Amino acid sequence: MIDLIKKGVFTGIGLLSLTKDKVEELAQDFVEKGKMSKQEGEQFVSDLLKRSEESKQEIKKQVETSLAHLVDKMEIASKADIAALREEMAEIKAKLEAGETKE
Repeated sequence: MIDLIKKGVFTGIGLLSLTKDKVEELAQDFVEKGKMSKQEGEQFVSDLLKRSEESKQEIKKQVETSLAHLVDKMEIASKADIAALREEMAEIKAKLEAGETKE
């Protein structure tokens, strides 16, 4: 369920971010209209893509932190919790089997 929530949120983040093609198209439009030089257009694309990526990474961190707090509140067992229980059960099973063979 958490993975589904993450995918939904990250899909939303992807829709909010500008694609490289759209940014380049916008810069090309500005260059063609004489509002900026080709060099300024290239810098514009670079800056905008960098800011977009930084924003996506920050939002991703915030979402992951929020989901981790939500999972803690819901008291859902993590993969680590389940792995620890499996290991403990295996140890108990081994002790029981060892005790059965002694008799």
